[in-house]
Amino acid sequence: MIKDYDFKEKLILLGWITALLLLISLIFISSNGLQRKQLMRTVNNVFYYRDDSRRVTEYTLKNTVKSGIMGYWFSINNSTDKIFVFTVFQDGILLPLGAVVSHNGEVREIIPMSEHALSVFKNIPDNILQIYIKKIEMN
Repeated sequence: MIKDYDFKEKLILLGWITALLLLISLIFISSNGLQRKQLMRTVNNVFYYRDDSRRVTEYTLKNTVKSGIMGYWFSINNSTDKIFVFTVFQDGILLPLGAVVSHNGEVREIIPMSEHALSVFKNIPDNILQIYIKKIEMN
């Protein structure tokens, strides 16, 4: 009798965990377009407040065979360049960065996308940045 009760309790707990994970996944998937739009606005605000004339115009879906780092590709207004917005861990904190990528796939510039990222960017080791740059260029 006790073992049967423990099994039912574990089954109910597993059901709750599964339902919560499915709900979170559904919310994440259904709000993906809104997340991209807000990220595009944020990137444009960063450019605006830094007196940078570049502006991001649209999300670009880039199909790759290889598994690269996670991030979002955006087109840059009046340019053939694209920007790849991604995050890097530094001292346990996620730092948002943007990589300006030329039309031939070469990373031209890495841009910190927040004030905190700007202040910590100089502390990121060059070899770590090179790993990210190579992964971006492979995509």
